[in-house]
Amino acid sequence: MLDCFPDVDKISGVEFGARMITIDSKQIKLQIWDTAGQESFRSITRSYYRGAAGALLVYDITRRDTFNHLASWLEDARQHSNSNMVIMLIGNKSDLEARREVKKEEGEAFAREHGLIFMETSAKTAANVEEAFIDTAKEIYRKIQEGVFDINNEIRLSIFILQANGIKLGPQHSPSSPNSPGSNQALGGSSGCC
Repeated sequence: MLDCFPDVDKISGVEFGARMITIDSKQIKLQIWDTAGQESFRSITRSYYRGAAGALLVYDITRRDTFNHLASWLEDARQHSNSNMVIMLIGNKSDLEARREVKKEEGEAFAREHGLIFMETSAKTAANVEEAFIDTAKEIYRKIQEGVFDINNEIRLSIFILQANGIKLGPQHSPSSPNSPGSNQALGGSSGCC
């Protein structure tokens, strides 16, 4: 997902991007940490969990093994992060229905069982990519309003993306809105990531 952000640092298997969005007339800065999801980077990425308000836990619907790793990654994230962190489970590559190995119902059941938000996306077509970030940010914002997260004035939200088994995300086609998360035009990037 972050391949379309201009300020991406590729250090130790973790990429960083930032994006401003508006929720309830408030400017919210999303700080997004995209982890490699590879076992070799696991101990490094644990340090990025601390202080994160949200996480996108991503698996590839065309690869059963990525779905099978979810419980381990979720346990790791919960063990090393804020207990109130918002976690969205994402089944990626929804554009490859003919190659699907993980049924949508399985993703929904896993999310329900673990108290996660669920959505399927396609990084290739950008389907639901923007919505994944917006929905996660809205849930975090709701928790801020309820006093679960203590943040003053400018809201800085840190979201990390766990990609089970090294899945790489990034829309090849930008959403139509130039100010949407993942939009290359809004961020000064070029199209065609991933």
